[in-house]
Amino acid sequence: MSSKIISEIRRDYIVNQLKEGKRTDGRGLKDVREIKYEINLIETADGSAKVSYGDTTVIAGIKIMPGTPFADKPESGVLTTGAELIPLAHSSFESGPPGEDAIELARVVDRGIRESGMIDVDKLCITPGQEVWMCYVDIYVTDYDGNLFDACNLAAVLAIRNAVIPGKRYDKGDDVPLPVTCTPVSVTFAKIGNDLIVDPNFDEENIASARLTVTTDDNGNFRAMQKGGQGSISLDELSACLDMSVETGVEIRKIIE
Repeated sequence: MSSKIISEIRRDYIVNQLKEGKRTDGRGLKDVREIKYEINLIETADGSAKVSYGDTTVIAGIKIMPGTPFADKPESGVLTTGAELIPLAHSSFESGPPGEDAIELARVVDRGIRESGMIDVDKLCITPGQEVWMCYVDIYVTDYDGNLFDACNLAAVLAIRNAVIPGKRYDKGDDVPLPVTCTPVSVTFAKIGNDLIVDPNFDEENIASARLTVTTDDNGNFRAMQKGGQGSISLDELSACLDMSVETGVEIRKIIE
C-alpha cells in the first residue's frame, strides 16, 4: 500500500532482527501470520467471507444477477472485482472514490481469480448473446496491519467458493452453487535489505524496497504475479519466491479446507 513514515529506530530494529533470522512479531522469515476466517456471514449477499491475517481483516461479499454479456464473449458470464479502503480500517485511508492503492488491490485479486479460471464463466450463460450471470466481488478492508493482497485474495476466494447463483430470485431456474474449478491462493513477499519475508506486516511492508505477489492454483501452476516498490528482485530471488509461493499455497489450502 502507500508509503508511510516509520521511525528510524523502528526501521533499524526490524532490519537488525532480520539479519538474525527473526521478525519483530516472533515469526520466521517464511512464516505466515495466523489465518482466521468465517463464511456466509452476510445474509443479503450470495456469498461472503471474513478473513484475518494477524491483525489485518477484510470482508468480501458476492452479488450475482442477470446482465448483458460482453460483445466479444456472448456466451460467457462476467466477473467484476472492487475494493474499498475505508477510514475505519486505518488512519491513512480516506473517504471518496477508490484511490490507486484500492484499484491495484482489486486488480491483483481479480487477475488471480480470472487467470486461474476459478469460475467457469462459460457455465454462467443464460441465453447466448443476450443474458448471462454477472458476478460482482466487493472487498472491504476493516483492519489494516499489512499485506492486504493475500487477505483480500483469500476472502474473495472463500466467498466465491460458497456463493450460490440465485436462480429462483430472478425466475431463472433453481439456486445452484457458483461453478468453481480451483482455489487460487496468493502469497506476498517483501524485500528488506537482502532478506525476503512472507506475509509482511504493516511496519515491514512500509520499509520494504520491493514487493512481489504470486498466485498459484491447486496444482502449483503460476497464474498471476504483481511486483510493487522501487527496488529490484534478482532472478535467484524470484526463483526463491516462486518456490515458496507453491509451498505456502499448499499450507494455506490445508487451513481453509
